[in-house]
Amino acid sequence: MTGARRGNGSRPARRGQSTTTVGDERSALRVLVMVGGPGAGKGTQARYLSAALGLPHVASGDLFRDAMAEGTPTGLEAKAYYDRGALVPDELTVRMIAERLDQPDAASGAILDGFPRTVPQARALDGFLLRRGTRLEGALYIDVSEDELVRRLSGRWICSGPAQHVYHVVNHPPERPGICDFDGTELSQRADDAADTIVARLEKQLPPMYEVVDYYAERGLLLPVAGETRASEVTDALLRAIEHAVAEPVT
Repeated sequence: MTGARRGNGSRPARRGQSTTTVGDERSALRVLVMVGGPGAGKGTQARYLSAALGLPHVASGDLFRDAMAEGTPTGLEAKAYYDRGALVPDELTVRMIAERLDQPDAASGAILDGFPRTVPQARALDGFLLRRGTRLEGALYIDVSEDELVRRLSGRWICSGPAQHVYHVVNHPPERPGICDFDGTELSQRADDAADTIVARLEKQLPPMYEVVDYYAERGLLLPVAGETRASEVTDALLRAIEHAVAEPVT
């Protein structure tokens, strides 16, 4: 695959190196971000970590959909960009995350999934946290090879019911072939889950993601784990990485 490379080529996380120093207030708001290619398991692991750490799982895509559906001022502003096919500015996304972190269940922090996707977004998030008197606790990088990402994404099937339950021909097959276990609707594969389409999409999406990996590695905030083992093993590795980061915070 051209135009992309494995995350293993990134500089390793280096504890103790940072361009920002925050005092004891750092522990007042725990914010972690999930980093990895599409299909790496960020959403799944974020849900596991949310339960283990008592922090809400905040998916940027859900934030936009909920805000637009509720008609909030920020949601209406985002919808204006969506309606004309334009990218939502980073500042608006960070503002939406700020509003989410102001909710009672996020008083202790959150696990962010789907943001940041680019270095400018990572910088915008850093600026927001600095204004809050805190900083990112860690960037949880689930390292999965590009070949494995293609295999995972191309094997995905989705039910036609309103819940759109997701299956995988190898990792999570339905009990009855082609039928959803929950609502009995037929399973189908989206056109964008075809292998050639996925390869083209990854060639666009992975390079900016690797730049984010390098950005956090240079600041000693990257917490990488191997993502091609069993989901439970990935979860355990992430929890160990977080525990280590808390024990040896960046200064």
